[in-house]
Amino acid sequence: MIDIADVEAAAKRIGGYVRRTPLLLADQCAAPATDAQLWLKLECLQPTGSFKARGAINKLLTTPKERLANGIVTASGGNHGLAVARAAHLAGVAATVFAPTTVSAEKVEKMRKWGAEVRVGGALWDEANREATAFAERNGAISFHPFADPAVIAGQGTIGLEILEQAPTIETILVAIGGGGLIAGVATAVKARAPHVRIVGIEPVGSPTLQASLAAGRVVRLPEVTTRVATMACGQTEQVNFDIVRSAVEEIVLVEDADMLDAARWLWFEFGIAADLSGAAAVAALRSGRVRPKAGERICGLVCGAGSEGIPRAA
Repeated sequence: MIDIADVEAAAKRIGGYVRRTPLLLADQCAAPATDAQLWLKLECLQPTGSFKARGAINKLLTTPKERLANGIVTASGGNHGLAVARAAHLAGVAATVFAPTTVSAEKVEKMRKWGAEVRVGGALWDEANREATAFAERNGAISFHPFADPAVIAGQGTIGLEILEQAPTIETILVAIGGGGLIAGVATAVKARAPHVRIVGIEPVGSPTLQASLAAGRVVRLPEVTTRVATMACGQTEQVNFDIVRSAVEEIVLVEDADMLDAARWLWFEFGIAADLSGAAAVAALRSGRVRPKAGERICGLVCGAGSEGIPRAA
């Protein structure tokens, strides 16, 4: 488990390596997503295009240099792999990223431009992670786990600190869930500083990893994962994420992949924000009615990743 001291230390540590992203009031819309007062935390503007830059840099800066000598390895649906590729580039060491076949070609290209070796194979993140673990054991590379590493979780938690500083009267925060590292970090920070703020998680219908575990009262493996959203496709969370979410998250709702695509198109049309489908999950929960806030309720939705899915293609 991590605590607020870990998140505060991470915030000081990573300050010169990540951006303090804007909090945008989602007003003046042709078709408002909600009657609530919606703020968008634009983590899509981080280096490499997602919040993952925070956790990867915090992991890098808390790792002894000698442990980096044989390179860094990870498994990722795209965003964490990009963040690890950048971290390795900054450290001057090799990065190897194992990705499932659902990873977007755009993100594979970006990882390679940051200097990472990308190996694509297997239908799910879980399969890629087994390959990454085996690679680490064979080659002595250090593994940067995308959601279960305490340093990574603490790095992601710095988003919660920023939100409370930028919008101290916020009442609810909507957070996309893949493996659970983002929501675990945000919930840790927010509940320590403002325990009255509600944390709501959003998972795909085709990958209800944490919702299923909460219902069972323990970590469970999903019998199948059918979502096509690579950055949110995870068959099993880890105990550290489960424990934090169980104690600090009020609700988890499920949205369809199509809802996230609709929300990504809405973000592009209304604001010119290029979000990937996970980045559009918070808006999807509102537009689909899975989250029904009170009129005027002050809500923050994390636009956690950048992508081109919502941008119309030329004819």
